[in-house]
Amino acid sequence: MTRFIKLALVLGLAAAVLGGCSGSNYSWGWYVVSPFDSRGASNITFLMSGFAFTISVALCAITISVIVGLLVALMGLSPNRVLRSANIAYVEFFRAIPMLVMVLWVYYGVPVLLDVRMGVFVAGVIALALCDSAFEAEIFRAGIQSIDHGQREAADALGLGYIDKMRYVILPQAIRRVLPPLGNQFVYMMKASSLLSVIGLTDLTRRANELVVTEYRPLEIYTFLVLEYLVLILVATWFVRRLERRMAAGDRNNRSAGGASRGPVQGADAAV
Repeated sequence: MTRFIKLALVLGLAAAVLGGCSGSNYSWGWYVVSPFDSRGASNITFLMSGFAFTISVALCAITISVIVGLLVALMGLSPNRVLRSANIAYVEFFRAIPMLVMVLWVYYGVPVLLDVRMGVFVAGVIALALCDSAFEAEIFRAGIQSIDHGQREAADALGLGYIDKMRYVILPQAIRRVLPPLGNQFVYMMKASSLLSVIGLTDLTRRANELVVTEYRPLEIYTFLVLEYLVLILVATWFVRRLERRMAAGDRNNRSAGGASRGPVQGADAAV
């Protein structure tokens, strides 16, 4: 079913473009992105060269934001009032700032305040990670709090400390539950990486903007850009859903194996 939906999206976009072509006096120039034209093939190569930066920025930013978000979430779950207050301040501050504003501030402000040199890639990753980590913190907090309290009591009964309890009991279960929203955040980060084009990162959007200046064909080029992001997001979504299914299958196997191993023991207890 999902394959038909994806195909329908692509066909719908193509139909909308072609419909606009026939319903207006606009003189279309698809040769600028045609693989059958030498000029168009060169332009396509130029446009697709932005994939590397788009994917790299998203991967780096989501990795940092997940780590920082987990640490901030653990602060919010701490019995220490100071740590809980720090969690609230961090989350509310970075959730309130628009991502584009944070990108501009980090790129232009941090080098002045800290007297450091910062490239476009590093500044973009830091800005996206800071904004996203606040949302990651809330995702982790909700996932950890959703674990049954009996799991914590069982870990305490085994004599596990706070770190071991989180590492071996709580977090493995929480991560399985928060994987879907984490996947959504990764997809969101791929789309948000287009904001970095304003500071000069040569991602997909920047490449399209540069080509529009030279070819003067914005509609055709931005239509190709839409298709690029559509393919990228569909691939990322497919990967995340496949990972979810594999983890869910692993959980079912573990539960079935656990049930089989407990069966004889339960039967013996009942006989006694």
